[in-house]
Amino acid sequence: MMEITLKIEGMMCSMCASHINDCIRKNFNIKKVKTSHRKGEIELLSETIIDEDKLRKVIHDTGYTLISIKQEDYMKKGLFS
Repeated sequence: MMEITLKIEGMMCSMCASHINDCIRKNFNIKKVKTSHRKGEIELLSETIIDEDKLRKVIHDTGYTLISIKQEDYMKKGLFS
């Protein structure tokens, strides 16, 4: 499983976050999406690596700017970790 962190420019409110979440869910096979419009950050959990070029296009088409992408293996956090 992959944990993907996106830095997004242009999200101003929770409706912006909802709009971009819907676009990501529609275009990619995502397990979980967590968005903070205040931080300008989206955290995704995916079974596979996501195509960064397609991700940039999807986000650009919604009117936002993708600043950075960080993909790493997801390690589930335990109770005492």
